[in-house]
Amino acid sequence: MRIDDLRLRPGESEEKLVRLAAKKLRGCSYIRILKKSLDARDKSDIRWVYSVEADRRPIVPAARAYPAVSRRPARVIVAGSGPAGLFCAVRLLRSGIRPLVVERGGTVEERAAQNERFFREHILDEDCNVQFGEGGAGTFSDGKLNTQTRDARNREVLDTFVEFGAPPEVAYLNKPHVGSDRLRAVVRNMRRFILENGGEVRFHCRLEDVVVRGGALRGVVLRDLSTGREERADASELVLAIGHSARDTFRMLLERGFSMQAREFAVGVRIEHLQANIDLAQYGRARGPLPVADYKLVSHAGERTAFTFCMCPGGYVMPAASEAGGVVTNGMSNYARDAVNANSALLAQVRLADFDRGHVLDGVAFQRSLERAAFRAGGETYAAPVQRVEDFLCGRTSAAFGEVLPSYAAGAAMGELGAILPACVASSLRAALTDMDRRLRGFAHPDALLTGVETRFSSPVRILRGPTLESVSAAGVYPCGEGCGYSGGITSSAADGIRVAEAICAKYAAPVDPSVR
Repeated sequence: MRIDDLRLRPGESEEKLVRLAAKKLRGCSYIRILKKSLDARDKSDIRWVYSVEADRRPIVPAARAYPAVSRRPARVIVAGSGPAGLFCAVRLLRSGIRPLVVERGGTVEERAAQNERFFREHILDEDCNVQFGEGGAGTFSDGKLNTQTRDARNREVLDTFVEFGAPPEVAYLNKPHVGSDRLRAVVRNMRRFILENGGEVRFHCRLEDVVVRGGALRGVVLRDLSTGREERADASELVLAIGHSARDTFRMLLERGFSMQAREFAVGVRIEHLQANIDLAQYGRARGPLPVADYKLVSHAGERTAFTFCMCPGGYVMPAASEAGGVVTNGMSNYARDAVNANSALLAQVRLADFDRGHVLDGVAFQRSLERAAFRAGGETYAAPVQRVEDFLCGRTSAAFGEVLPSYAAGAAMGELGAILPACVASSLRAALTDMDRRLRGFAHPDALLTGVETRFSSPVRILRGPTLESVSAAGVYPCGEGCGYSGGITSSAADGIRVAEAICAKYAAPVDPSVR
């Protein structure tokens, strides 16, 4: 039986939940936590709130069933090993289909080493970086698994993360997060599962071309980035889990006649505060073992809607460039979330009219122009332009840091972010800072720090797909995940990977007329 609204004070043992459930049921011996969230609306009485499943005998969740295909496709290639690609590959394997996963970047170990080199020496590898490589862009993030989508597959996503090494509470926390440090182990375990069950994974292998004839996929061209050698590979199905930064792949697909459309997105900056100040604003003087505080804010005070996104408590602002001559920011935190600063994206809407000049990739050009402007403002060394909030509001370059010091690992240079961002974005962020400060005290603190630019909020294009989830331009090609415009964030991307795997499995679930293809 499900029981809702069981409450514990911070620090109270969860073993007490059994006694609380027993009072409501007049006896129970076992519980399974279904949901856990923090209610901090009354700062004098902060409580953890639980929903549990209770019974008089041990509760064992039912094993998930995966339908097997009746015949196997000739070859399924999954391009990209971010959440969409990895979850698609795992789901295919569980139904009896052995995919080949190709990834232009390296393993998580190689990526970590390459990122450290970039931070230290400012030498960028355009194929192996924070955006590209095993685990995708989410690997070097907070590993947040909360989502606003209501896809039933989200439960499978969370359970799969736990299966492959994420903390157990990921399955029931209201705002689950894995942390960048633990997320790396999870994606390594997923890779191991793929290999041990007959799949194949090739790193430093880029999807170079797609061969389409008669409106259907006939093969692909893969490039080994270590040797430069190209290989023509037959493929019956191709999953495009390419990520939102695969700009060269977008162009290649457009040149091959794939139907695409430009999408609106958002741009802005990263804002940093002392984590202690965010804790104080959210919890007041409450005592007890509370989690580091987060926030989520939206403002309509300016010309454009502004909002915070990907808030990283106790984290770092990450250098996230994937093209030479550009500065890009992102946020990251480890599982412990124990760094001094909190950071979040602070973004404003960008409309099609702001960049659309008649070409589907105009949004890419718009993003790139901001990244290059930030690169120039940072001294052309991949240092990022930074500015105190007080100075941003006044339109002047900062002379010195205050109580908040930048966490951006590739270096910081004083700059005027209002001169880099589009005027409508800069004015909307200024209005939002003041407006958000009314709801989160200290958000517009004079010494809070802005670091620019944040441009990779979402993909600027959508690769169109039909009811079978195949491209409207080529049967057998499945646009998938955030890069192709069908998700936003780790959980929804993973769920879309599962959805595409289901579509492929359905295609091979029963005999069909061989003359069809």
